[in-house]
Amino acid sequence: MGVKTENKMAYEPVNKLIIQMSAPPLISMFFQYSYNLVDSMFVAGINEQALAAVSLAFPITTLMNALSVWIGVGVNVLIAGYLGQKNQQKANSAAALGVVISVVVGVLINFLSLFIINPYYSAFTQNKEIFEYGIAYMSVCVFMQIPNMVHIVIQKILQATGNMIAPMWFQIAGVVFNFVFDPLLIFGIGPFPKMGVVGAAVATVLGYVVSTIIALIQLFLTKQKVRPVFKNCLEPQMIKLIFSYGLPSFVMNALGAFTVNFANMFLVRYSDTAVAFFGAYFKIQQLIVMTVNGLIQGCLPIMRFNYRANKEERLWQTFKTGTLIAAVMMLVGTITVLCFPSGILSLFSASDEMRSLGIPAMRIMSLGFIFSGLSTMIATFEQATDRIVPSMDIQLLRQGILLVPLMWLLNHFLHITGIWIAFPVTELLVCAIAGFFIKRNANCQLSKSSADA
Repeated sequence: MGVKTENKMAYEPVNKLIIQMSAPPLISMFFQYSYNLVDSMFVAGINEQALAAVSLAFPITTLMNALSVWIGVGVNVLIAGYLGQKNQQKANSAAALGVVISVVVGVLINFLSLFIINPYYSAFTQNKEIFEYGIAYMSVCVFMQIPNMVHIVIQKILQATGNMIAPMWFQIAGVVFNFVFDPLLIFGIGPFPKMGVVGAAVATVLGYVVSTIIALIQLFLTKQKVRPVFKNCLEPQMIKLIFSYGLPSFVMNALGAFTVNFANMFLVRYSDTAVAFFGAYFKIQQLIVMTVNGLIQGCLPIMRFNYRANKEERLWQTFKTGTLIAAVMMLVGTITVLCFPSGILSLFSASDEMRSLGIPAMRIMSLGFIFSGLSTMIATFEQATDRIVPSMDIQLLRQGILLVPLMWLLNHFLHITGIWIAFPVTELLVCAIAGFFIKRNANCQLSKSSADA
């Protein structure tokens, strides 16, 4: 019997393949989005002002992470497509180009971030204590960008080849480091100095450095299905494709930062407690949503590979199974938040005022989770099948075009409760629009199949 040399995405049973390729990035994303959550949990032990400062930092760190995901997903989609076409040389060049771009863009974003943190905090708080905490935290935390960008790109390179295990482990290693050193450096336990919010930032940066070192060892010193070849890798067309393919994922991730900023613009008029609460809640929401995004990361290269390999049945089976799993995961997230809001807030040392405000707010906003999962899965399918604009439209509607006007309108009539209601209403409307997109896509595929016949 001959040995299969074809990529497993071409022949492995789809349901089994989804589990194999999604479980590791799902776990990886859970840990990746634990960074800010862990920081907030320990920083809340200092006081509510420190929590508010770290909450206000979340949009900046989210935007930095979104830039990393942009390059990483672009490289991932490009490599998966080349492997689907059995073009190993192009796949190797794309891997090398991804590493180069991650370093260059990482350096630029790192130093740009240093210049914006002062005016950013000045715009969102007049509280001197929150301002000082925020500047101290972000002055260190911005240096996470270079290792963050490099290790995420390597993560996506390996995932494009079907290797989901290694990226999971170097992600976990960084988070475990952060989790251990956060309390040590924040509170000065044992021989470590008491650094407060700066300690949280130092632990975060060093956690990313640990992940990056392990990622570089995996890519360059172990046997992988792609090997970066730097000679003549700076191909303009390939650079354009990387930024194009990754753009919808950037939009999805970056809009989370803008969502928090827009919400804070409304909430700051109510109280600093409202700002601190929403920052804490949004980290929980992102942990749930981006864990499901780990599932999507496993499905994206499978759909992309089979789309480029003209295996339409496997393409649609991946989408349908992935959508079902995403819906179940989001339902579990909804039930968890609905049933245990008080326990979740206790992770952040919530005051009585924060509990009174936050418990009903969490229950309202969690009602939109399942619709979010469905629309995001449809956006990913559009992305995998070269329909970049519809994919971006879904994300723009979810976290900007519809959400912000609804927040303004409902805040006007229902005050702060209206802000919370705007989230599930937006998710429901966008899910309906995304359903139209996928139906149109299916009709196009059916027409194409009929024409080919």
